[in-house]
Amino acid sequence: MGLLDYKYKGKLGYFLTNIGFELYRFWKYYRIEDEAYLHKRFLNMQGYPLNLAQPKSLNEKLQWLKIHDRRPIYTIFADKYAVRDYVKDHIGEEYLIPLLYSTKNPADIVPENLPDEPFILKANHDSGSFLIVRDKKQIDWKKVRTDCKWWLSKNYYWIDREWQYKDIEPRIIIEKLLIDKNGKIPNDYKVHCINGNVEFIYVAVDREGVNKRNIYDSNWNPLPFSWANKFKDPSKLRGSEIHPPASLERMLALSVEIAKLFAYVRVDFYDVDGQLFFGEITQCHGGGFDQMRPIEWDYKFGEMLKID
Repeated sequence: MGLLDYKYKGKLGYFLTNIGFELYRFWKYYRIEDEAYLHKRFLNMQGYPLNLAQPKSLNEKLQWLKIHDRRPIYTIFADKYAVRDYVKDHIGEEYLIPLLYSTKNPADIVPENLPDEPFILKANHDSGSFLIVRDKKQIDWKKVRTDCKWWLSKNYYWIDREWQYKDIEPRIIIEKLLIDKNGKIPNDYKVHCINGNVEFIYVAVDREGVNKRNIYDSNWNPLPFSWANKFKDPSKLRGSEIHPPASLERMLALSVEIAKLFAYVRVDFYDVDGQLFFGEITQCHGGGFDQMRPIEWDYKFGEMLKID
C-alpha cells in the first residue's frame, strides 16, 4: 500500500521521513535543469544518448515534446480530477467511472467519509499513488492518511520533467472500483495514438493475477515488442493471448477523437463486461524512459511520429 513503509510513527516520524525524502529529491531532481536532466536520465534508462536536435526514436521524440510542446490545456488532461469535466463535455458522462469522494485534506480520509462498496483511492496529480479497497474495515486508515500526506507533497513533474504535471492542484479522489462478473478488476487497455491514428493497444492483463502486458495492433493482431522499464525482462512480460474487448470499436473511435489534440497520446480505457469506461490520458508513456524491445520498434514508431 502506498510508496513508503514508514519506520517512524507519529508526527515526528512523518516529519523526519519527509525531510529526508525532500533532501533526496533536491539532490536527484531539483538542482538540474530540464534538458540536462533528460539527457542524463535518458542515457541511463535507454542505453543510448538522447539527441534532441535530431530525434529519431519514439522515446527521443517524446523527450522533444516535453521541451517544445507545453500548451496549458495539457495540465487539464494530466489531472485525473479535472479531466473528468473534459470527458463529460466532449465524449460523454456515461464513460466516467463514478466519483464517490474527493478531498485536499488527508485528515478527511476516515471510514465514515468513505463508501461501503469497493473503491480505489488515488492521487489526481501523480502516477502510481493508489490503493485498492475491497473492504474498508480491513484497512489501517492511519497509515493510509500518512501515505496520502506523502502523495500530496509530491510534484510528479520533477521525476520525468513532464511539464503538464507541474501546476496540478493535488487532491485525493475516490472512485468506484470496477469489477467484472468474475469479481476481477478489468484489463486496462492503453490505446497509443500517433498523429491522430491508433497504432497499437497495450493491454495490462489481470493486474491482480498474472499481471502481464500484451500488445496488439488496431485489428487485434499480436505485435512482437515490449515497452517497459529496463529492469523488467521483456521475455516475461507477455501473457497468453486474449480476445479483443466487446467495446473495442467504440474504444478506438473515442481514442482517435481525443488524439486530434496531440502528436502522441495514450488513452486508457476499461471494458467491464462490454461497458466502456474512460481511465486516463497520458502524454508520455513511461516518461519516455521505458525501453522498446526489440529497439527497432522504437525507431519504427519514431519515424511515424511527425513533430514540428
